Amino acid sequence: MTTKTQQGPTAAFIGAAWLALLAGTATYLIGLWNASMQLNEKGYYFTILMYGLFAAISLQKSVRDRNDGIPVTGMYFGLCWFSVLLSILLLVVGLWNATLAPSEKGFYAMAFLLSLFAAVTVQKNVRDVAALKAVSPEQSN
Repeated sequence: MTTKTQQGPTAAFIGAAWLALLAGTATYLIGLWNASMQLNEKGYYFTILMYGLFAAISLQKSVRDRNDGIPVTGMYFGLCWFSVLLSILLLVVGLWNATLAPSEKGFYAMAFLLSLFAAVTVQKNVRDVAALKAVSPEQSN
């Protein structure tokens, strides 16, 4: 009989997730800063990024809570899914109607999706490390 030990994410994986989050978010924001669009358009794309990041992290936490047996209401779980999908839809609609070059549209879409995916990964890593520390706290000498 083998005993299954809980192993957390490696330092390389944690670093890669943080790097992806910083790279995606910074690239998106630098692109917005340098864009030749009106301030209200920049605000629209900035708000979508912030909303999308929050929704993605909240969805990841809800999925993990349910998996760990922590109660999550169906309404909140559904709202999390709705928010993630809505943020993506709002970005698609905004880019579809924008007077940007196709390469710029692709740039914003990819930076946005990289940021959302990385935010979920960072949240998962943070939770995994915290759970691992709770199971086997390090002893100080």
